[in-house]
Amino acid sequence: MSMNSLKDVYHDQLQDMYSANKQSLDVVVALGRAATDKDLSEALIAGSNGISEGMEKLAEICNAHDIKPSGEHCKGMEGLVAEAKAHVLNEDFGDDDVRDAMIITQYQRMVHYALAGYGCLVAFANRLGKDEDGAVLQECLDQTYDGDRRMTEIATGGVNKAAA
Repeated sequence: MSMNSLKDVYHDQLQDMYSANKQSLDVVVALGRAATDKDLSEALIAGSNGISEGMEKLAEICNAHDIKPSGEHCKGMEGLVAEAKAHVLNEDFGDDDVRDAMIITQYQRMVHYALAGYGCLVAFANRLGKDEDGAVLQECLDQTYDGDRRMTEIATGGVNKAAA
């Protein structure tokens, strides 16, 4: 696809965000299974549900624009997923609390990537006069922020203290 307009960028980034969500879903589920802190595990389950919902919403928007949601491969999230696997799932930990602290680190890196993606998509949709898209994407952005804040609360509320 040739990038000739903001609409082209918007479509490309919708597909990229769909790909990012799809790639992160399995690893977030695996992180949830690896977590030993109950609040952390529940937050990761909620995060995986949010990712699935985001994928559905992105697919609906893509379909409404006659583009395939799976038309792009997000290399940025590919790297973040590889990091999460390397630093949590394929790493040996002598302490469960230390693993939980690392899970939060890796999860929040993926979430921050999603925040940037959704934020740009909201701005593009609004600039293009796609108010319905913008409202749906803003919902995704807000839910992603909520998940990030919850993860910070879990980290500062006890997981990091226990890992020290």
